[in-house]
This record gives sequence, C-alpha cells and structure tokens, in this order.
Amino acid sequence: MIFLKKYYTVVSTLSIFIIYLITLAPTVIQIDAGELAAVEAKLGIAHPTGYPLFTVLGYLFVNLPLPFSEIFLANLLAAIYCSIGTSIFAASSKLVLDNLQLFSKKQIILKSKKTKSVKEIEQITVDPELETKIILSVILGSIVLGLSKTFWFQSTSVEVYSLHILLINLIIYFLLRAFIEKDDDKKSWLLFALMLGLGFSNHMTTMLILPATAYLYFLKNQFNKNAYKKIGLMLAIFFPILILLYSYLPIRATQNPEINWGNPFDLERILRHISGKQYQVWLFTSIDAAKKQFTYFISNLPLEFATISLVFCIIGIFTSFIKAKKFFVFVIITFISTVLYSINYDINDIDSYFLLAYISFSFFAVFGIYKLIDILTLKKESILIPVSGILVCILLQFYINFPKVNQNNIYIIEDYSKSLINSTEKNSIIFSYQWDFFVSASYYFQHVDNFRKDVTIIDKELLRRSWYFNQMKRNSPQIAERIQPEINQFLSAVKPFEREENYDPNLLENAYQRVMAKLISENINVHPFYIGPELFDNEMQNGQFALPQGYFLVPDLFLFKVVRTTEYVPSKEPNFKIRIPEQKNYYYNFIENTVGSMLVRRAMYEMKFDKIDKARVYINKVKKDFPNYIIPEELQNVFK
Repeated sequence: MIFLKKYYTVVSTLSIFIIYLITLAPTVIQIDAGELAAVEAKLGIAHPTGYPLFTVLGYLFVNLPLPFSEIFLANLLAAIYCSIGTSIFAASSKLVLDNLQLFSKKQIILKSKKTKSVKEIEQITVDPELETKIILSVILGSIVLGLSKTFWFQSTSVEVYSLHILLINLIIYFLLRAFIEKDDDKKSWLLFALMLGLGFSNHMTTMLILPATAYLYFLKNQFNKNAYKKIGLMLAIFFPILILLYSYLPIRATQNPEINWGNPFDLERILRHISGKQYQVWLFTSIDAAKKQFTYFISNLPLEFATISLVFCIIGIFTSFIKAKKFFVFVIITFISTVLYSINYDINDIDSYFLLAYISFSFFAVFGIYKLIDILTLKKESILIPVSGILVCILLQFYINFPKVNQNNIYIIEDYSKSLINSTEKNSIIFSYQWDFFVSASYYFQHVDNFRKDVTIIDKELLRRSWYFNQMKRNSPQIAERIQPEINQFLSAVKPFEREENYDPNLLENAYQRVMAKLISENINVHPFYIGPELFDNEMQNGQFALPQGYFLVPDLFLFKVVRTTEYVPSKEPNFKIRIPEQKNYYYNFIENTVGSMLVRRAMYEMKFDKIDKARVYINKVKKDFPNYIIPEELQNVFK
C-alpha cells in the first residue's frame, strides 16, 4: 500500500495505458485521422482551428527514429495523452479528497494564524486507513473515466481531443491547487494561466471550463482590486503563450506546405481559421437541433459508463453535495456549461464535444467509490471486500465498452481508400467529397506513404473555399492552370462571402459551377476523370451539378468514370479486398453499401451490353464480400 500511496498516478497511467495499447488502431481510421496524421508527419496546417500545439508535438513524436509507421506513432501518441490525462484526473481527485480529510486540521492551523501551502498541508500526518481509502478511490475512479466510451475512443487513434483530454485535466488540477493554496501565493494561479494558454492553443472548447473557473476564482479572491490585478497577471501569461503558439500558422503558411488548410498567412485568414468560421453554420442553428442533441446526450450518458459504473456517479452526486458543496457546484457548472454549448452544435460526430461533461461527471464517480468503500468498511471488515466488488463493476464496464471502441483490427478505411484509388488509371483525377471515408485518409497515404501520388483527389466541398485553390496549385499546378480564368472569377465572387459582406449568391454559385464544369472539360484529355457516387446520387440527381454537354458517366468499380462515348467502356476486375469489421457503425455501413451499390451498377451496365458473364463476376463479388447488401430483385432472378 505504501507503493500505491507514493506512485498512485503511475499506477493509474500504466494500468490504463496497457488497455489502450490493446485497442490501438494500427492504421488510419475514419473522419479526420488521415489528415491529422499527415499534418503531424509533414508539419502542415490542419483544419480549423489549426491546432498548432497538437501539430508541433505530433511532428516531434512521429519523426522519432522508431521502427514504426508514422500513423502508428500518431495513434500511439493519442494513447499516451489519454493515459497521462487519467493520472492527472487522479491527482485532482486526490487533491479534493485530501482537502476534505484535512479540513479539521486546517482549522487548527488557522487558529495559529499561520496559513499553510498545499504541500505543507499534505505533509501533515493523516489517518493511514482514510488515506488508503482515498488512494484506492482515486485510482478506481480514474479507471472508470479511462474506460468510459468516448474518452477511451480518443486513445485509439490520432485526434486533437486526446491532447485536449490531457490539457483540460491539467487545467483543472492547477485550478484546484490554486483554489486551496494560501491566499498570497500567485504561483499556482500563474501555472493555471499557463495551462489555460496551452489548452486554448489546442482546442477552443477549453473555454467551457471558464464559467466554473470564475466561480472558484471569485469565491476565493472575492471581487476586489487585488483579485483583478491577479487576473491581469494571468492574462499576461495567457496571451503571450497563445500568440506564440498560434504564430506557427502564418509562419508555416508562408512556406506553403503540402497541407495548408485555410492558408492563414495574413491576419484576416488567421482570425477566420482559429475561429472556425466555416463550421459556425452548424452552431446554434435551431431549438429542434439542440433538442435532438440533448436527447442523444441523455440517452447516451448511461452507455458512456456502461450503465453499471453510473451507479458510482449517482452516489457521488449526493456525497459531494453533502461533504463538498463548493466542489459540487464547480462540477455542476462545468457539466452544464459543456452540455449547453455542445447540444447547440448540429453535427453527427458530437460525442467528443461532451468530453468535459464526462470528465466532470467522473469526479462524482470518485466520490461515489469513496463513499462505498467508507460505508462497507465501517465495521472493520477488510477493505478488499468493497474494492473487489467495485473492480467487478469496472471489469463489466471494460467488457461492455471494449467492442465499441476496439480498433486494433480495423483496416476498412485503409482498404477502401487504397482500393478506390488503385481502381483508377494513371494520372487520374477523382472528384468526390467522401471526406470521412477516404478523402481524409488519402492525405496520409499520398503525402506520407507516397501511395499513388499520380492521382489527384479534389474535394468538391472544399472547392468552395478560396484557400483550397492555393493548395491545389501547390500540389497539382498543371490542373489548376488549365482552369485559371474560372478560378479567378470564383475567387472574386467568393471574397465578399468569406468576409461576410454583401455578395451576389447567383454570381457565386454560377462561378462555382463553371469551375467544376471546366475542371472536367479542360483536364479530361490529359487526365482520366472520376466522380464519387455521392455526387451522382445527390447533386446530379437534384440538378445542382451537371456534366458538360457530350459527357457521360460509366460505373467503374468504386466511382463513376466520365467518358465521351455511349459505347461499351471496360473496367478492371473486382479483385480488391476490403476487411469489413464485425462491429458495425455509420462509417462501415456507408462503405459496405456504397461499394455494394457500385458493383451492382457495374453489373447492370454489363447486362446492358449483354455481357452476362462479366455481370456475374460483380454480383458474385457482392454476395461474397458484402452479404448484407440487398441485390435488386431483377438481378437476383438472373443470377440465382
């Protein structure tokens, strides 16, 4: 037990880290993982808000001379961030429980008119039995947090939220230290300001801790002149840190890296980038959207803790309210602030925005575990009995959440991305907006692994942004040069839109349409041109996008090939292999359905030209590799 008391943070870190290694993704997974890994490896500029600290730390780590791929190292770094984050959470929890335990002794100290520091208070002799309960409670509570679904998932692959987890826990720790520190000591508040600056340089949702920070700060310092002076000192630390780290964006942008999202080389573009301007259209959209997200949060909250560990949280709510009302209010403010903000963000992958709510809720779990251990050992029974029961609950949480977060055998995004790109001819252009499924992943495979760099992938939605043409000119200069007049017209039309000035929407849309049309007509003689099925099924069917006159689409494995003939156009054999995970989710289902649909379309195309045997090849591929895809009845009757 002496070892645990001395090294409880190490125990917390290592126990969780071992689990995280088991569930670590070996390669790129969905959404932003490919882009972020490429940004780290190539020292580029990521999507808003830029994440400069994340990028620089990642670059230093993934370029270490270790015998692993860059993507594995990027994923490993995420596991390290989250593991250390749980140990900082444990330290914060112990700080709070120690403060409760020593409360009566602090009264004696106060009577002697000698205010002690946190370190001095912690050195006071305490009841060994109580200290054992505290140590076990904070270790077990940190594991409950570490095994919560969304928190755990951030450790499985490269994401900015893994570093956010570490930094927000550091912010909370130094805030709590500053709150219980002696009145005239500014050091802890300045350290808090430093951590806050680091937090804001990684993710702007760090601001969600500010309401609870204000509560503790003014509770301790009151509303007086000295309190405001101290705020001035903290801001003198906060802003230089923030400016120094965000200066990475314009410095690197002027060097025109391969991945240069937003091209933030001047003040206007810097502010647009770090404020996440292009994503604000999904923020505070409607009451209905907020209700939808709130309903999701409430229904998902028990699942985060696999329901069983939620019992600890519920017990902890009442315990902290009775024994630590100030801390209870701090946690509740943090929880409510996070939920109120996050439910107003109308996006699909909303879970990570609730992370601070789950972290704050886990403090209640620590109190709940502490209370259970305390109650069940009142009659001097062995402490092993309640601890064993709590461990069983945590093991159940592990068992329930493991299949939901486990990424150690997930290759579907890599398989799909590489197979899709490999299905195209040399020097092709792919026009798509499947960002979450292969476009983001292609950033890593092309820019870091140098996989099929002859293929140019153009994101249809990013083509709406002025900065994207700069990146296109950097990476595919000849393609951009052929449509330079159309680019110039579009840039002129989009400038007032991006500046929120008066603009002509018809002029802007027409300029955008001309860019897309010319992208095909001016390049197809040199580059085979392919269009994603999502563009055909959505924009083309709705009349929002049309091919230039005389051009046609032919289903070609994963994509539609643009051709200028109505004659038969051959395609490659479907010899690819995509490893479909047993655990289903939106992203895996999309890939399975999209590939199955395109293979069926190709089979129907072959049938159109009476090539029955070739059609059978594609249908057999669907039956073998995508058994969940429902083949149209007319084809089932032909290939029984």
